[in-house]
Amino acid sequence: MRENKRKRLEQKGWKVSSADDFLGLTPEESAYLDLKLSLSESLRKLRRKQHMTQAQLAKLIHSSQSRIAKMEAGDSTVSLDLIIRSLLALGASNQELAKAISTSK
Repeated sequence: MRENKRKRLEQKGWKVSSADDFLGLTPEESAYLDLKLSLSESLRKLRRKQHMTQAQLAKLIHSSQSRIAKMEAGDSTVSLDLIIRSLLALGASNQELAKAISTSK
């Protein structure tokens, strides 16, 4: 958020903080969520790069299209394990996985 906008909001009585503060997340929980979202975004990008639909990826990993949509959205019901296995099924290299992990906040 721009500094001048933050100041205007605070002057009007609003409290400006991060989502971590609002949700009361520990640094570990925040790091976990950042990692999951980064891997989810990598999954979406790699699937699209290969011109594959969510349904096609679902068939490849023996899952459902709705589960793929949840993975790409970083849904809390999806495990990191499933996201990583899906990336590997798409042919992601160790370097690509490391890049996705390193881009998390």
